[in-house]
Amino acid sequence: MSTVLITGANRGLGLEFSRQYADSGWNVLACCRVPEAADALNALAVRHGNIRVHALDVGDFRQIDALASQLGDQPIDVLLANAGVYGDSAGFGALDYRQWSRTLLINAQAPVKLAEAFLPCLLRGKLRLIVPITSLMGSMGDNRGGGSLMYRSSKAALNAAMKTLSIDLKPQGVGVLILHPGWVKTDMGGDQAPTSATESVGGMIRVIRDFTLENSGRFFNFKGAELPW
Repeated sequence: MSTVLITGANRGLGLEFSRQYADSGWNVLACCRVPEAADALNALAVRHGNIRVHALDVGDFRQIDALASQLGDQPIDVLLANAGVYGDSAGFGALDYRQWSRTLLINAQAPVKLAEAFLPCLLRGKLRLIVPITSLMGSMGDNRGGGSLMYRSSKAALNAAMKTLSIDLKPQGVGVLILHPGWVKTDMGGDQAPTSATESVGGMIRVIRDFTLENSGRFFNFKGAELPW
């Protein structure tokens, strides 16, 4: 049975990933900051014996190392770095630089730390795939609207870091699939978004399923279309 580790699993895309992978018979290691407050995730875990809920704040790298140590020899097929923050609360001229640093930590540095910590688990798995959930807002080529400086820069940094990891880890048979979920109806995306979490996650799971190592380091949306850097 294949295993996926999902961060930010208590709501939005992470919760939907947990549901769809559990429905497909995968072992799901569902991670969130405060499991005791994750009512929807806990209810899902009650209905599915193949979901295990773990406490993990990806902004605390000691917690990442502790969970990796706790899991020990557990094989992981897909490491799904989904947890993220928007960050922006004010525009240029009133930027909160500590908040910007926090946004970069969560969105760009934490997925790299996850890859470092869980690499031994990935090497024990069959698929050996790292999937960072990024955004088209991190694309330089697509940026025609400006704004959202913190979020855009954090996702651009994530894209660059993951492109590098795709090269560095390929000799070990580890792939990196950089995915844009679309504009989705979630707490971050808002009610005006045109895509449901069910549709987005279903599409991303199909792209993950069809992944080959030759595609490592490429940037796709949830429909499987390649995106500009």
